[in-house]
Amino acid sequence: MNRMKRIYSFLLPAVACCMFSCTGNRSQDAGDGAEAPSEQVVAEAETAADERGYIVEVGDMAPDFTMTTVAGETVKLSDLRGRIVMLQFTASWCSVCRKEMPFIESDIWLKHGSNPKFALYGVDRDEPQETVEAFVKQMAVTYPMGLDPGADIFALYAERKAGITRNVIVDTTGRIAFLTRLYDTDEFAAMCAKIDELLTD
Repeated sequence: MNRMKRIYSFLLPAVACCMFSCTGNRSQDAGDGAEAPSEQVVAEAETAADERGYIVEVGDMAPDFTMTTVAGETVKLSDLRGRIVMLQFTASWCSVCRKEMPFIESDIWLKHGSNPKFALYGVDRDEPQETVEAFVKQMAVTYPMGLDPGADIFALYAERKAGITRNVIVDTTGRIAFLTRLYDTDEFAAMCAKIDELLTD
C-alpha cells in the first residue's frame, strides 16, 4: 500500500504538469473571439511569428502572389514594389475581422488611401465573389478586396488552417515590416505608427 501511495504521489504531479503544458497556450490562437494579451502584442510583432501560426516573420521577403479583386482588377504583389503595402486577411464569417475592419477603413485607408506610396488590399479567405461583395457592402469598407480561392495566398504567409484576422505590412523593398494577429488596440496602434513611419522615410 505504501508503495502504491509513493507511485501515485509521483504520477499525479507529472500528469497535472502534462495537462497544463498541453492546454496552457491554447488561448494564444483560439477562435476568432479570443484576443492576444495587450502587454505582449507589440513584442510579438517584432519577433518570430510562428507561435501565432505565421510561416513568415518580420524581415522576410513577402511571398509573391497574383490575385483578382472583386472589381476585376489583377494585382501582383511584386508589381507594387516601391510602395508600402498592407494586406488584410479576412472573411465574412470572422467576428474579429468585422470588429477590426471599420478601424482599418477610418484610421488607415481614409488617411493614406490617396497616397501613391501606399496600397491596401483585403484578401478574403476562400469565399465566392458574391459572398465577398455582400460582405464588403455590409461592412461599408471602400478599400479593394481580393479573392483567395482555397486560401492559397493565405497559405504563403501562415499555416493554411490558422485563424484570422491578420495584417501584413510590406515595405518598399518587398520585405515584411510588421505582422498582426487578431484585433488588439495596442498592436493596431503600433501598426498604424509603423505605416506612418514607413511613409515618411
